[in-house]
Amino acid sequence: MSEKVTIKVNDNGSLLVTGDVELVDKEGNVFETKKAFSLCRCGHSQNKPFCDGSHKKEGFESAPRAK
Repeated sequence: MSEKVTIKVNDNGSLLVTGDVELVDKEGNVFETKKAFSLCRCGHSQNKPFCDGSHKKEGFESAPRAK
């Protein structure tokens, strides 16, 4: 049985993805990932779709909460 996938929305930062997940581009090509990885949410990463920490320099602010 596969491990549950969790996506955590980090305050003022990335989306942290953990679990047994495959990340693919529009054409179905698979990105190389680890068991946990962060996706860019701010749009400034030079390594999209992955987070490179640019949100800190850019002052990205977002802290959504589930209802």
